[in-house]
Amino acid sequence: MYDIVRTTDPELYAALVGEYERQRDKIELIASENFTSLAVLQAQGSVLTNKYAEGYPGRRYYGGCEWVDVAETLAIERAKKLFNAEYANVQPHSGSSANMAVYFAYLQPGDTVLGMDLAHGGHLTHGSPVNFSGRMYRFVSYGVHPETGRIDYDQVEALALEHRPRMITVGASAYSREIDFRAFRQIADRVGAFLMADIAHPAGLIAAGLLQSPIPYCDVVTSTTHKTLRGPRGGLILLGRNVDNPFGQVAPKSGRVKKMGEILDSWVMPGIQGGPLMHVIAAKAVAFGECLQDSFKEYARQVIRNAKALAEALIERGYSIVSGGTDNHLMLVDLRSKGITGKDAEHALDKAGITCNKNAVPFDTQPPLVTSGIRLGTPAMTTRGMKEPEMRQIAAWIDRALTERTNPDALERIRAEVRDFCQQFPLYPELARQGVDETIGEIKEHVAATAKHVVTSVSSVLETVSEQLKKVSERL
Repeated sequence: MYDIVRTTDPELYAALVGEYERQRDKIELIASENFTSLAVLQAQGSVLTNKYAEGYPGRRYYGGCEWVDVAETLAIERAKKLFNAEYANVQPHSGSSANMAVYFAYLQPGDTVLGMDLAHGGHLTHGSPVNFSGRMYRFVSYGVHPETGRIDYDQVEALALEHRPRMITVGASAYSREIDFRAFRQIADRVGAFLMADIAHPAGLIAAGLLQSPIPYCDVVTSTTHKTLRGPRGGLILLGRNVDNPFGQVAPKSGRVKKMGEILDSWVMPGIQGGPLMHVIAAKAVAFGECLQDSFKEYARQVIRNAKALAEALIERGYSIVSGGTDNHLMLVDLRSKGITGKDAEHALDKAGITCNKNAVPFDTQPPLVTSGIRLGTPAMTTRGMKEPEMRQIAAWIDRALTERTNPDALERIRAEVRDFCQQFPLYPELARQGVDETIGEIKEHVAATAKHVVTSVSSVLETVSEQLKKVSERL
């Protein structure tokens, strides 16, 4: 594994192997992470890394793009088929850049936008004041009902009628319930607003037909391509119907009204990006192809079953799950009843070999870097083959780790159990070869020896220079 890097750059090799071992030996519960296939990894590490291809298939600013055109066209057509969309742009480097392109296409600086409060499960690009979205536009936030933990659609409608937004942004990064896009469409129509859905988290579950699709209801849809889609890190923009743009923008020569897809294309490139990452786009094509297989639908079903099992097992142990459960791949655990902060929980679980992230809960009183909750998700461990019984075991470890969070020996015992447990669900077993499992300690020793040699050589040179300077000084 990584033989060439091992030979040419042992310091970086140590980091690669260390990360491989971390992923292999720990339980990964970060809801936005997943394990791609080896095909995705191979495509992303391919010769397409070398190619500049500013523009779009058949309309490039560079020569030699005949094969990257094939790769991007495959990604576009597969994304359209996957989501039943008329238009797809696969060039955004991230979900945030996809959202930026959409805002620039549909809005003017200072326009009013309705978006979900970050503290209630929204995303930075849905109007956070520290993000470009909150700085460029006047965002009004909606949230969840304090009693149900679910989106308060009555509040959304009341805010829309009061503020008359130009756009309503729908989507979340820490919301465990299915979103009613039809209800949002009705609200948007009452005030004449554009409706945008950011489905970065549940995209794979939507593609599998397990959650309501926003495509029939929203003017524009954005997503990431990792998370539940299990592809490379990147962004995506979709249109259910590629309609004439409503802004009166026309083609300069013919005078025809431009399609909305053309407007979005121009805002992605050259609007906010230059050259597309063709190796990432190729990996997106591979992932979309995988998502079109029947096996992916079964995977998505198991992700939801696992999330429900994990939530139920935690509730049985006295933990509070925001909204009382989950419809998708994640859950938000409110730890206030346990007297634990999200920061302390994240730290203790990491020591126990369980990776998650601290997360604000609705109406949180703790600062953002402390929080009162943790967010848990099941996509990654479902990819490794785990099912409901394993989720119940994970819940037991979480409870033990948080209960004994101040006991280093207890956390180390759980960590050892977790490591043995993870070996039953191998990560990339195809990569295994003799020597791949050498300990990170041995690699670090090699790196340290290399660094020591460099330091010794430098010291020798400095001593020589010092002696020469001393001789010169004696002559003066």
